[in-house]
Amino acid sequence: MDAPIQLSLPLPRSMDTRIYIQLTAKSKAVVLFLTTASAEEATSPTPLGSFVYALPDRYNPTQPLSTPLCTVEPTLEFTTRLAKLITRRTQLPTYVGNSVSFASAGLGGTVEEEMEAFKRVAEIVLSKLESANATTNGVQS
Repeated sequence: MDAPIQLSLPLPRSMDTRIYIQLTAKSKAVVLFLTTASAEEATSPTPLGSFVYALPDRYNPTQPLSTPLCTVEPTLEFTTRLAKLITRRTQLPTYVGNSVSFASAGLGGTVEEEMEAFKRVAEIVLSKLESANATTNGVQS
């Protein structure tokens, strides 16, 4: 997949806010950007958020290494977990930029809302990566 895939999904338990995803997978790395916006905020810029680099550990493939390149405390943990998960599943270095805000979620950003969003984003991103990998290996799903 050379061209980025752009898609969106509703923020869990939110009326009008969506999570926007831009995913690019190259042969040697994965780049993922996430942000949220409501209908009113669609044209206004959002803050950068955290940016994390994760890479596979040759000696322990189940525990990827990661380093934050830019930190914004409310988004750092989500970004790091997502970067490590993608790296563990793909065994590719992964860059994740995340400025997702859970402030407009139904309950204001509880742990349950954050975990639900994490699960949905991870499922979608990993399925897109698997289908892109199958296509590049000549096995069209």
